[in-house]
Amino acid sequence: MSDAQRRVLVIEDDRDLAQAVAALLADAGFTVELRHDGESGYLAGRDGAYDVIVLDLMLPKRNGFSVCLDLREAGVHTPLLILTAKEGDLDEVEGFEVGADDFLRKPFEPLILLARIQALLRRRDRERPQPLVVGGLSLDPLSRRVTVEGREVTLTPREFSLLEHLLGHGGPIQKTEILSAVWGPDFDGDPNIVEVYIGYLRRKLDREGEPSVIRTVRGVGYRIREA
Repeated sequence: MSDAQRRVLVIEDDRDLAQAVAALLADAGFTVELRHDGESGYLAGRDGAYDVIVLDLMLPKRNGFSVCLDLREAGVHTPLLILTAKEGDLDEVEGFEVGADDFLRKPFEPLILLARIQALLRRRDRERPQPLVVGGLSLDPLSRRVTVEGREVTLTPREFSLLEHLLGHGGPIQKTEILSAVWGPDFDGDPNIVEVYIGYLRRKLDREGEPSVIRTVRGVGYRIREA
């Protein structure tokens, strides 16, 4: 993927700095989106498909540590660079503990920020998990992009995890296994939640008049329909 196709989310409440970073990245060929508080930044990072997230620590509504931790717990593994104006090593240690990939102190040289982002992309590309593809259905675990016959589909984090689990198995998967893998081994709610989310996925993935992308295997569970 060329840099012209790379998408960067910048979460920074200093609007002048955010615009300067956006201009720098746009000049380097990136597509940039801005958010100016922690809550909207978290929602964008959770639901969007970005190649890198640049995250300030001191944000309105929720701080960068909270945003980073909750993104990782939501299954978002996008490379993440934390920015901070604070001195001391404790912030850096905590940043790495909540899942950050790199750390840069303000003020910084623009070219250093650009070099750090490009280094994160190179590292990600080396470690990148391969997309899961069955027929016309494709799921990219890193960018969290899902397409069906070239049509991009937006999924919630739980829907994405469920589809990823189904695609990662060649044969039918039992409902109990799905519950443990997607909802966690300690889930004690209604097991019919699996059927509910299978229904959500079918509504988003299937085309009218065609067989469902997800097959029900009677007495067993579910599997992805092969082309």
